[in-house]
Amino acid sequence: MSERISREQLVKIYNIEITFFDELVDYGLINVETENNVHYLIYEDLHVFEKFANWHYDLEINLPGLEVIHHMLKKMDDLNQKNRELMNKLLAINDRYEDI
Repeated sequence: MSERISREQLVKIYNIEITFFDELVDYGLINVETENNVHYLIYEDLHVFEKFANWHYDLEINLPGLEVIHHMLKKMDDLNQKNRELMNKLLAINDRYEDI
């Protein structure tokens, strides 16, 4: 089993409303495991939760805004990955022609 932290612990540690955590789950922004009616966040996803909490509480970005930002950042990451792949293919083609 992976290490995890309960929703109640997160609410206490980060001093956030439990509804904020639940809304992140409802919007599909974080994934949780549920065991015996207790919701847990996997430690490796903690940085994502912290990012959303900071944006929401420090920058006052609402949940729909968080969803849009998350979606746009994911698209940018996907496009950057695709760009790297295309550049690698282009370099490989270029290397073949240089050998001729």
